This record gives sequence, C-alpha cells and structure tokens, in this order.
Amino acid sequence: MNEKKKKSVSIGRALLFFAFLMVILLLSVEYTKKGSVERQKESLERAIQRDITYCYATTGSYPKTLDYIERVYGLTYDEEVFTIDYEVRGSKIPPIVTVRQTGEE
Repeated sequence: MNEKKKKSVSIGRALLFFAFLMVILLLSVEYTKKGSVERQKESLERAIQRDITYCYATTGSYPKTLDYIERVYGLTYDEEVFTIDYEVRGSKIPPIVTVRQTGEE
C-alpha cells in the first residue's frame, strides 16, 4: 500500500507540473499575440501617414477620405481588428488620423 501511495503522489505531482506548464504556455501566447497586434497597429499608422504625405507631395492637397487612400495608394488593413477615424480639416491642413484596435475605447 505504501508503494501505491508513492505512485499516486508521483502522478499528482506530474499532473500539477503539466498544468503549470500549460498555464505558462497560454500566458506566453497571449503576451505574444498582444505584442503582435501592437506592432500591426504601429505599422498601419506609419503606412497611413506615409500615404497622406505622398498624396500631399504629389497632388498639393491632402486626401479627402480614407477610402481614397485605400483605392489610390493601395492601403489595406484588417477591418475586424482595427478601426480608423479619419478627420479632414482642409485641403492644406493634415487630417487627424486615429487607429484603434476594435473593442478598444
């Protein structure tokens, strides 16, 4: 009976260790995913600013809509992940652009 007790304690420890490893794995995946979305957001912000600047440099005015940037300059992004607010202030004044992760306030 003593040997049975030792085996069940060993199995319990193994299961506990396995559960601990699973928790660490899940936390690291979430951390990596969050960092990836942040990098995508920064990349999208840079792409939008680059297209706005290029439009102004080549046409002498800022783009009137985000749709224009998408059609003419080929801007693409995942609309399920990001929301873009594009506020035009005038043809010679840079627009205000805000990129948000969907669900983020």
